Amino acid sequence: MIAVFVNCFAVIAGGVLGLLVGKRVGESFRDVVFSCAGLTTIVMGIQMALQSSNFLSLLVSLLLGGFLGYALRLEDRILSLGEKISRLLGESEQDVVEEGMSPGARFAHGFLNASVLFCSGAMSVVGSIQAGVSGEMSTIFIKSVMDGCMAVVFGSVYGIGVVFSALFILVYQGFFTLLGGWIEPLLGPLGIGELSAAGGVLLIMIGLGLLGLKKFKTANFTFALVFAPILGRLAERLF
Repeated sequence: MIAVFVNCFAVIAGGVLGLLVGKRVGESFRDVVFSCAGLTTIVMGIQMALQSSNFLSLLVSLLLGGFLGYALRLEDRILSLGEKISRLLGESEQDVVEEGMSPGARFAHGFLNASVLFCSGAMSVVGSIQAGVSGEMSTIFIKSVMDGCMAVVFGSVYGIGVVFSALFILVYQGFFTLLGGWIEPLLGPLGIGELSAAGGVLLIMIGLGLLGLKKFKTANFTFALVFAPILGRLAERLF
């Protein structure tokens, strides 16, 4: 679990630095940050989405995940929780007026978007499994540096919600680290690739939102990360 803790620390440090930087810069700098973060996230998402070996199964995964997420009103529930946590943390409306969001919405979007960004890629799964099965931590250490840098950018945009995404990293990557020997043969390279591809599509949604082109309820599609490896393996057997 050492590698997972290092990854969490990198995100916390980067998020706090971004939060401090974001409070001390003007609107023009924020526009630059939003543009760069949005474009970079879209490029990363496209690169990951192209890892899919069957785009039909990817489409079905997104449809099923989206239908389930909307039925459960997942994003609305998370935003509501974000409002409560934001009030406990004492965030003010003045802190977020430039983004046009309530403090709770900003917190929730920061947590959601950062969690997807840091945990949807193949490095997150493969690196965690490597660390748990063989003790090889280099993949997660490299990922930690990348995540820390992106946390600075996202922290300046979304604030403290990005820092709290470290909790999701701890649970998600800790799961794959502790149970890696059992999970790896079930997912296989194809399953990991399909999971990463679905995560890439979610990143594209986030990137379009950062650019102000289209606002998606990204959280409602997170169940696609569960369906994607299952349907990918099923499509491999059928076709």
